[in-house]
Amino acid sequence: MAVLLALYIVLVGQRAVAFIATGIPIGIGIGVALFVVAAIGALLLVLEFRFGVRITRLGARLEGEGGAPADVVPVRPSGRPTREAADELFPTYKAAVETDPSDWRGWYRLGVVYDAAGDRKRARAAMREALTRARV
Repeated sequence: MAVLLALYIVLVGQRAVAFIATGIPIGIGIGVALFVVAAIGALLLVLEFRFGVRITRLGARLEGEGGAPADVVPVRPSGRPTREAADELFPTYKAAVETDPSDWRGWYRLGVVYDAAGDRKRARAAMREALTRARV
């Protein structure tokens, strides 16, 4: 997906140059707008990669400490955990965060469980909190 987004950004940039090269005021306006869209897309792509790299490092750090979640849950044929199994684990990890909200490890584990349960928004929020607490 990232490669496709990068290709899209390049193509939009090329179209922006073509519109600006027309010299017509409306074409120049469209070209500038396309450059803005391409710049926003590029910025978001970089931010997502940065977030992914930082989370991966944090996960490796947790695993190196021997603190990776040890719970084994059944998975679907796609490899994703079943939501019901993740929902059963959720209270344990939420309680760990409530007990010690300053510990990044608890936030990271909670993010993993949220992700397994299919709640991407809360998973990302918990992972961001883990990054903040770990100061990575």
